Amino acid sequence: MTEATAAVQEGKEADHHPYFRPKDAATLILIDRTSAKPKVLVGKRHDNVVFMPGKYVFPGGRVDKADNRVPVAASITPELEANLLKGSPKITAGRARALANAAIREACEETGLCLGRKVEKPAKLDGPKLEGPWAPFAEAGLLPDPSGLFLIARAITPPGRVRRFDTRFFTADASTIAHRVEGVVHADAELVKLVWVEIGSEPLADAHAMTKNVLAELDRRLATGPLRHDAAVPFFHFYGGKMQKDVLGA
Repeated sequence: MTEATAAVQEGKEADHHPYFRPKDAATLILIDRTSAKPKVLVGKRHDNVVFMPGKYVFPGGRVDKADNRVPVAASITPELEANLLKGSPKITAGRARALANAAIREACEETGLCLGRKVEKPAKLDGPKLEGPWAPFAEAGLLPDPSGLFLIARAITPPGRVRRFDTRFFTADASTIAHRVEGVVHADAELVKLVWVEIGSEPLADAHAMTKNVLAELDRRLATGPLRHDAAVPFFHFYGGKMQKDVLGA
């Protein structure tokens, strides 16, 4: 977990630093819709970490160089790619793929839950191999599968902060979890506990303001039925010293 989950970190840092270009980042919100009320997966951060100690957060982090080159079971949908290409700063189609893959990688690294699809000998495919943080997929006979991701929101940390992120908040259904890596979450890890909770429940009561904004958007979309790529995607950013909420592509 990095500051990506809290893309707008109000009150946590001084705002007088020189301009830093935001780093591309991705967050994944896993949803369990098997009960009457949907639940989302959150992890409790260790009390001794510097950033958001003891808070419940979603897995997320910066895009890595390898995220665009990793082999996948299926590509992101054209509709998701189109949503990711909206807004400014502009990105390439390759960067859009990298963002979706980063969300899957971070979830596997931080929670041990890997979204993928079984294939034969994925580590021996032509081209880039599943290694480093992607190794758990190869070991389980999986290729990461970003085809079931939906974009819920985009948010950019305000200028003047040391750590700035241009974060895309993705969601995926819990049924797309294909493998669990044991031992990732424990008392001495970055995340000490994982829980499935209803949106608005107690563990999320003191979540960061931007996290609450994104969850409110997700809640509204879930209330209308199955998630759709043609739904409006909010874009949170700062202009003139104030947070603006626009719609991507509007």
